[in-house]
Amino acid sequence: MQNYSKTMQIGKYELEKFPVILAPMDGITDKIYRKICKEMGASLTYSEFISADSIVREAKRSFDKISKNDDEHPFVVQIFGNNPIIMGEAASIVECAGADIIDLNFGCPMKKIVSKGAGAALLKNPQLMIDITKNVVNKVSIPVTVKTRLGWDESDIIIEKLVPRLQDCGIAALTLHARTRKQLFAGEADWSYFLKLKSNSSIKIPIIGNGDIDSPQKAKDAFYAYNVDGVMIGRAAIGNPWIFKNCYSFLNNDLLLPPPTIDDRLSVCKRHLDELVMLKGERIAIIEMRKFFKSYFKGIPNIKQYRLALLNSTNLNEIYDIFESISRFAINHN
Repeated sequence: MQNYSKTMQIGKYELEKFPVILAPMDGITDKIYRKICKEMGASLTYSEFISADSIVREAKRSFDKISKNDDEHPFVVQIFGNNPIIMGEAASIVECAGADIIDLNFGCPMKKIVSKGAGAALLKNPQLMIDITKNVVNKVSIPVTVKTRLGWDESDIIIEKLVPRLQDCGIAALTLHARTRKQLFAGEADWSYFLKLKSNSSIKIPIIGNGDIDSPQKAKDAFYAYNVDGVMIGRAAIGNPWIFKNCYSFLNNDLLLPPPTIDDRLSVCKRHLDELVMLKGERIAIIEMRKFFKSYFKGIPNIKQYRLALLNSTNLNEIYDIFESISRFAINHN
């Protein structure tokens, strides 16, 4: 492996070499799961995306999402909206609430966000994107970053012209999900655009690569073949916090770790559930854990019945009984 000692700087925050970052995901990256991923080696963690309008209205649910863990530094809060003034006000509130970095969501492809003229909808109105960015940067003293996509569709890919303009606004880094909005999450991310951005000598800010990174090998390829400054992992990190530890080991020591055992998965899943119950109560915790149960036990042969049972469970006692069954299954298959 060649010598690769480059670190990534976002404002005053210097991340270790080969930074592997947990993506912001609605309903996924709450403070409990961020803590687990951080302990497993995530270099940087992001909040769930939060509506700027709801922050300005002081909605409790939004402020709950801003809450961070004691040792979570730097912590990035991602906001979305389409009004420069409200986005600036929300950013100022988020800074006062303790965020270390503010990220602007200009890439979410979800219909409920795009229909409001926010997220990836702003790819059709780059001037408004610039106006929002300028106002937010001027309103806060902490670093501002952007997460976006290539363009609205394959006929309107604007990223190469957009990044220098965003840089001129004063952003400290940019994350690119290398798909268009039209693609959503289908097909393959087009990583060739990272080579184009990184070969542009006028672009000085760190470029973080996102899209289809689901293994240490792909993370290594992102750094060495595409010269990105960091990689961001989203869907592949759901119920798989070990991916951060695995990437760290492979990138820094050229060592692939064995996959987590059933007991490893069970232990982390149970901890995740227990801490969610303490934070949000039993009913909400069970509902939210349904997004994770399948992923925590993905790839284990002959365990489908237990995954289905977890997805259909309605109370903690039932879930703990299923955990016991999985534990016995693990003993019998070691």
